[in-house]
Amino acid sequence: MTRHNAGFWFADAIARKRGVQFRYQERFKGEVTQFIFEGEKIWLLKPLTFMNESGISLRAFTEFYKIPLQQILVAHDEIDLPNGSARIKWAGGHGGHNGLKSIFAHLGSEFLRLRLGVGHPGHKDDVIEYVLKKPDTGERHEVDTAIDRVAGILDELLKGDTEAAMKILHTRNLHGL
Repeated sequence: MTRHNAGFWFADAIARKRGVQFRYQERFKGEVTQFIFEGEKIWLLKPLTFMNESGISLRAFTEFYKIPLQQILVAHDEIDLPNGSARIKWAGGHGGHNGLKSIFAHLGSEFLRLRLGVGHPGHKDDVIEYVLKKPDTGERHEVDTAIDRVAGILDELLKGDTEAAMKILHTRNLHGL
């Protein structure tokens, strides 16, 4: 329940909304579920490796199901965004995020990301303790609200209309909707 698990909070919210449950699968070292959207299987994966080994789980999963990296959305916590904000980004750097570093090492960086803002502690020396700490109730509510905003544009993302999804989400972030 730490800030570093914001990506899992997103996956859990989507699973709840789609009425599916995660099951542990050893071959992927993670929990997996799926739902059908417009006749296509949509997979959700929560790696249960350490955060800095997330790429091992994701690589095993994508290789087994032959999923191109360009069809993946990685949801993760982002300290460089204000708490409760959400941004979608294509590729780019890892910003020091150990989970992203692992994915880069195992698969590359050409994938879509959902950056869930958890805020910054103020000083770089406090980052590790901060992301490994549970947010207070208000902070968690703000992140959950951002996750709900993203859930509202999920259909656009699943249809491959990333630009429309980004426009809606990023406009809502600016106006606090």
